[in-house]
Amino acid sequence: MTSEKLNELREDLSVKSKNGIAFTLSGSLLWLIMAYVWTLRFSAYDRSILVFFAGAPLLPMAFLLSKLFKTPWKNDNPLQSLAIWLNVAQLFYFPFLIFTMIKMPEYFIMVYAIITGAHFFPFAWFYNTRWYAIFAGVIALGALLLGLILDNSQMYFIPLFTAITLIALTACLYFDSAKRLKQNYQLSKG
Repeated sequence: MTSEKLNELREDLSVKSKNGIAFTLSGSLLWLIMAYVWTLRFSAYDRSILVFFAGAPLLPMAFLLSKLFKTPWKNDNPLQSLAIWLNVAQLFYFPFLIFTMIKMPEYFIMVYAIITGAHFFPFAWFYNTRWYAIFAGVIALGALLLGLILDNSQMYFIPLFTAITLIALTACLYFDSAKRLKQNYQLSKG
């Protein structure tokens, strides 16, 4: 496969799936729920367990949002299966989460946010958009900085920050995809 063909496939994924906004918006909604969970008066360990459960509806929500946004869940693009691999890779960071939940549960939400942010980085290449790379750094470093400066009673700001940045990422991805669609339309007409 030539690099030109590879770039055509990446462009196709970017436009057809609107840069994966069904997933980023779904994630932002779940991170809002996680922010609420982190305000509950349970132990940090119990909140960590609840946050694990709160993240479970990501795929069903993304599926429903893909229907709303009219983005195909599956398509004939051979790169589509790579998205699954990129997402599954995040699961291999979960031993850090489990360790944190058991040994330092008050920092669980920070570690989860860092993993979430960092896992976006390869999607910058996948969708051929810099927004994923930018927000991977913003979320991962932002969560770390908040974890360093906040006391344990304020850690709910980390999932709130993550949700807000995911909403901003979704907006950037949407406008990037719309711009590409317009450019592709103009190229096909010209």
